[in-house]
Order: sequence, then C-alpha cells, then structure tokens
Amino acid sequence: MVKTPATERSSDRPSEDLRSFGRRRGRKHSARQEHLLREVLPRVALDVSTARGVVAETLSAGASDVWLEIGFGSGEHLLGRAAEHPGICCIGCEPFQDGVVKVLDAIETGGRENIRLYSDDARDLLRVLPPGSIGRAFVLFPDPWPKRRHVKRRLLSRRTFTLLAGVMRSGAELRIATDIGDYATGILLAAHEEGSFHWRASGASSWRERPAGWIRTRYEEKAMAAGRRCYFFSFERR
Repeated sequence: MVKTPATERSSDRPSEDLRSFGRRRGRKHSARQEHLLREVLPRVALDVSTARGVVAETLSAGASDVWLEIGFGSGEHLLGRAAEHPGICCIGCEPFQDGVVKVLDAIETGGRENIRLYSDDARDLLRVLPPGSIGRAFVLFPDPWPKRRHVKRRLLSRRTFTLLAGVMRSGAELRIATDIGDYATGILLAAHEEGSFHWRASGASSWRERPAGWIRTRYEEKAMAAGRRCYFFSFERR
C-alpha cells in the first residue's frame, strides 16, 4: 500500500477556507449552452437555501434513495448512475460550467428526470443537506493540486470527511478514486483521523481494483493513457 510520507502531519491537512477547485468557465458559451444554462439549469438546480427541503420532499415523494457525486467533471459517471437507477435521485456537484452544460444537454435530450445539480462548492451543500439523507456518495478523481504549496486546497480533508459523515446514513458507501499517490495516502489518513468511515479493504489489492459496477470517466481514461496508477477506495459510514 502507499506509504505515508514522513513529512505529512495533521497540520498539513487542507483548510476549509481555501477553494478546492480551479476555474469555473472555459471557452465562451455557444447559443445552445446559454440556452441550457438559462432554461434547463433552473429546473434542476439546488441552492443552499432550498436544498434541505428539496431532498426531504424527494424522499417523501417516492425516490428510493439519494446519491451524491462531488466533482462530476463531464458527467459520464453521474449520467450513467442516473440511467441505471431511475428511481434514485442523483445529485451532482460541479463548479465548472463546461461540465454542467454537458449534463444539462443530456438531461434535456434524454429526458432524465432524476438528476439535480449544484454548481458551487460542494462543502456548502453538505452543510445544509438533511442528516442521514445520502445513501451513497462518490468523489472520483478530485482536483489533484499536485504542487506542494497547493496541497492544502485538496478537497478530501478530515473536515470534508466530517461533512460527508453528517449527511450519509449508517452503512452508506463512499467511493473515492485518485491517480495521485500522495493524495491517496492523504485520503486514507484523513478518513482514519476523522473516524466515521471504515475502509472496506479485504486485501493488499483492494485499492488497485475497481469496485463492481464501476463506470469509467474521461479523466480516468486520460490518467491510464498517461501511465498513471489509479487508486480506488470504498468506505462505509459507521
């Protein structure tokens, strides 16, 4: 397993005051993209003032569960899960607008009704969701912030694990993936220090193998093409 760098201490953990993502927007939006942001996003968007009520209403209205993906990128995984499980409400968090419009396009053209989107810092949403409302969560290949001076911007800190624990019910699964070795180490340290999650490791190869039913993303394909090792973690909320 990945060895913990001797220089990594609890005081090095990321700060909640630092933004954990980079730019919000890429190229200038096309007319189609502007339409999606103007007409489709308001129908599926969550905000911190209404999210608690919307999620509670969704569960009471008959959704079998609520799943959460933080940083859905281009949306391959989020859309795949929503298609596989139409009775589950799938919440996707992504601040980068180019990724948001790709999912909005799929929602409009595919008639997908079980997706809700939050296009800002996911930690703010975690602070307002109903306790125990999330049955499964995914954080797949979060922004690596590879430079040493930027490590504190990494999303998966001890504090973020605490926020996730607050909204995930006992027995819920948290899946995490990264292609950065020292980030993998930091993730395990943060989860261990926080204490609310049990790492489902059955052997030395657990972190090398994709969990059953895995959906690959474009980012993962790029990492593999570049020859980077990927790390896969499955945690259970205690």
